[in-house]
Parts: sequence; C-alpha cells; structure tokens
Amino acid sequence: MHGSSPASWTAVLLALVGFAVGGVGLIPEPNWLIFTIGCVLALIAAPVGWVMGRVGLGAKDH
Repeated sequence: MHGSSPASWTAVLLALVGFAVGGVGLIPEPNWLIFTIGCVLALIAAPVGWVMGRVGLGAKDH
C-alpha cells in the first residue's frame, strides 16, 4: 500500500512548491536564479520522499 504517509505528503508538497517557485521565476521576465531554485526543489522531492520512507515514515504494508 502506498500514499497517505508523511513521506509521500512531503515529496508531493516539495514538488508542488518547486513547480510554483519555478513558475513564478519565469513571470514576467525570466529570473534564472529563482527558476533554478524551483527546479532544485522539484528534483529533490523524490529522494527526500524515498529517504523518509526508508527511515520508517512511509506507508506500512498490511
């Protein structure tokens, strides 16, 4: 079973914040520093979720 765990919520929220920050960095003129920060946040979401799952914060198997 997957989902509804602190690890998955954290990963999804990090990805959403990363996409939002990256999008804001492109409006109205591209600000490449803010865009890069958003990309980094979105990219680290998966490893952070995986690590949190491995330390016991993922969904439990039934």
